[in-house]
Amino acid sequence: MNELKTGELNIVIGTHRVASKDVVFKDLGLLIVDEEQKFGVKVKDRLKEMKVNVDVLTLTATPIPRTLHFSLMGARDLSIIATPPPNRQPVTTELHAFSETLIRDAVSRELKRGGQVFIVHNRVHDIEQIANLVFRLVPESRIGIAHGQMEGDRLEKAMLKFIDGEYDILVSTNIIESGLDIPNANTILINHAHLFGLSDLHQMRGRVGRSNTKAYCYLLTPPALTLSSDSRKRLQALEEFSDLGDGFKVAMRDLDIRGAGNLLGAEQSGFITDLGFEAYHRILDDAVQELKETDFKELFQEELANQAKLLTPDCNIETDLEILIPETYISSVSERLQLYSSLDNLKDEEALREFQRSIRDRFGVLPEPVLRLLDAVRLRWIGERLGMEKIILKGGKLRAQFMEGNKAFYQSEIFGNLLNFVKSQGRRVALKEGNKNLTLSMDDVPSVEHTMALLEPLLGKKQEG
Repeated sequence: MNELKTGELNIVIGTHRVASKDVVFKDLGLLIVDEEQKFGVKVKDRLKEMKVNVDVLTLTATPIPRTLHFSLMGARDLSIIATPPPNRQPVTTELHAFSETLIRDAVSRELKRGGQVFIVHNRVHDIEQIANLVFRLVPESRIGIAHGQMEGDRLEKAMLKFIDGEYDILVSTNIIESGLDIPNANTILINHAHLFGLSDLHQMRGRVGRSNTKAYCYLLTPPALTLSSDSRKRLQALEEFSDLGDGFKVAMRDLDIRGAGNLLGAEQSGFITDLGFEAYHRILDDAVQELKETDFKELFQEELANQAKLLTPDCNIETDLEILIPETYISSVSERLQLYSSLDNLKDEEALREFQRSIRDRFGVLPEPVLRLLDAVRLRWIGERLGMEKIILKGGKLRAQFMEGNKAFYQSEIFGNLLNFVKSQGRRVALKEGNKNLTLSMDDVPSVEHTMALLEPLLGKKQEG
């Protein structure tokens, strides 16, 4: 402890113990958290309290929903290693009701090809009964037992015997979840799989298939009708996402099932569950904006000045045109998600052109749907400056809804330009007021580019950005 405090030690490798209050670092500069999904929220908050300006690298095959959402919203950088080792094969994953016949067949097939088997049963009090059941079904097998309540020496011997091939089957709790690399073990059966989280199941599945041999994972549960909706969703996600590098997809589905939780507090599942994802983040964004305009307005003067130019804070675009990043252009789902997120955060034309240059350098010539997507971003900026909260471009018709109760809009030069534009277009254009909203309607508008050409002149003097 004293060597850490005085700086005599440069590197310390430890468990959760390093987050204890009596552990003091002289000058902590880098924190690396491996198997991040195993660290609770309180421990992570304690790690953040150690030092404000510390670089943190977290490693995990399946980030928990809260951590994943931090990355997706841009609060953390995210890097994904999706390339598997050479000759590695996907693990075939199957969901079954508990069946002695299935256990016998799966174990026998693995032993006949000279492999070994993991059987996970996460209840210590009857783990020996499961071992006896397996021995009755496959009497020629050699079976070992391992769980966290065993004495250290005995547990170590059991694990070493399995690694050395003296045991054909290891019946254990989920202590095998991390760190084991046994290339000859290529079948795993997980009993009561519905009681595990998605990341736990994915990690345990990762204990097999660590060589060029085809591996199998069997998720054993009670009859499907007795399972909760969330349990069924988790298990179906494991079946669906069984390809190599699918850990990110598993984590995304976990985020979808559980929600992101209370992002700024210690609770793992906060108000987002009750409000819904979109409503929660709209309220969160409003609260952050209010703080920027009051308590921290001196720090955000430039940002607030740019926002003052906008008659509406956001403009949504709905269209039936193909506006997206095609899978044929960028195959990685995670990469496309990151690009969409980056595109949504761009604020001016210079940044958009730099974004366009970067993806052209990385992925080649931009296809038409991507070019239309970039134009849609430009159209959204125009809509924000015109006071439009929604632009609908469908079936060659344009309908733009202006923000409700925006007095500044009716007193602006833009409103005068809008009236003149409507008069000049004749019957082709209509401006109507209904339900307290002003709506601009126009026919014969075939594309996003055409819409921009019509609306941009309404801004009058060209504005920067």
